[in-house]
Order: sequence, then structure tokens, then C-alpha cells
Amino acid sequence: MPRATAAFYERDVHDVARRLLGARVAHAGVTVRLTEVEAYAGMGDPGSHGFRGPTPRTRVLFGPPGGLYVYFTYGMHWCANLVTGPEGGGGAVLLRAGEVVDGVDVAADRRAGVRFRDWARGPARLARCLALTGDQNGIDTLAPDTPFVVELADPLDPGLIRQGPRVGVSGPGGDGTAYPWRYWVDADPTVSLYRPGKVRPASAT
Repeated sequence: MPRATAAFYERDVHDVARRLLGARVAHAGVTVRLTEVEAYAGMGDPGSHGFRGPTPRTRVLFGPPGGLYVYFTYGMHWCANLVTGPEGGGGAVLLRAGEVVDGVDVAADRRAGVRFRDWARGPARLARCLALTGDQNGIDTLAPDTPFVVELADPLDPGLIRQGPRVGVSGPGGDGTAYPWRYWVDADPTVSLYRPGKVRPASAT
């Protein structure tokens, strides 16, 4: 399977997202076949971490295409994205779910007590399966010696690709009519369940 190149990531985020379905991502002894992803267009996309421009947290998003952006959410989970589009645009594809296809014994230890189809079913579970934390934020996946490898499979039949609202995104970015930017493999058991976003009340000060 060919490795993803800079030219692959420099394209429109939706083209990259659809093409990543079926691709294999590998890190720390485990390989996952991607079955679900979400597109985030950076500035101009109200659901994106890059909507308001670069910050110390999101600097990787605005770096070279092919960078790995790993962020912490809900005070307990890591999630991983691949940076896309022109440098400085803030676009990325969230790796939402997949199937473990290599390193099963290693993944079983990391996901002990969890049934196989759920090992990487959801972005936090996928990150845990691949042992991704903030230490991996900023990895250049295009480097010859990169520890995070992305290999592209043959393009899927378009009839197997489904599209809908992003999971857990509230506000305008969660509008499934305006932003149907989640892509998944039809009928694959490792695809995560859809949950709409909830608007969280402001913290008391």
C-alpha cells in the first residue's frame, strides 16, 4: 500500500476525508483501517478548532499538511487529526473510527474488557488503540522515519460511502444541512453511533 504524500494532503479537506476511508494508520505496534472520518475546514468552519485562527493549542493545525494534530477533550480523552489543505488554513480530518487489522495482541492489552468491534469505534478509542497522546502532537507523518504511518488503499466504491452531520458538534457547525461533513463506510460495524452536539452552559465565574 502506498504511503500518503504531501500532494495528497494539500487538496480539499473533503477529498482527503473521503480518500482516507479504507486507509491504514499505524502507530506503536497497532494498525487500524479507517472506517469513519470527519472534515474540518479551519477558518470559516464554526465547528473547527481553527475557526478563530492560530492559538498555542492549535498551532499544528496551521502547520504543514500531513502533520498530526492530537488534542485533549472532556478532560479525559485524546483525539487525532491529519492536517490538510494549504499551510496556514487550519483544515484537518478527524480520525473517528476504524478496525484493528494488525497488532491485535497489542490492541487487546490496551482495550482489555472491550469487544473487538469497539476497540477503535470512536475517536478517543481509536487514539487509545494507537497509543496516541499529546506526546505525538505535531508528528510529521510524511517524514521517512515517522512513527505514525498512513498508507492508502484503493479508492472505495462511492456507493459505499455515506455522508451526514458531524458527531457531538454543537452550534452552527453541528448543522447537518450546512455541514454534512462526516464520512463513513456503509454498514461497517466499527462506525461509531451518531450523537448530536449539546450546547454547554457557560461556567460560573
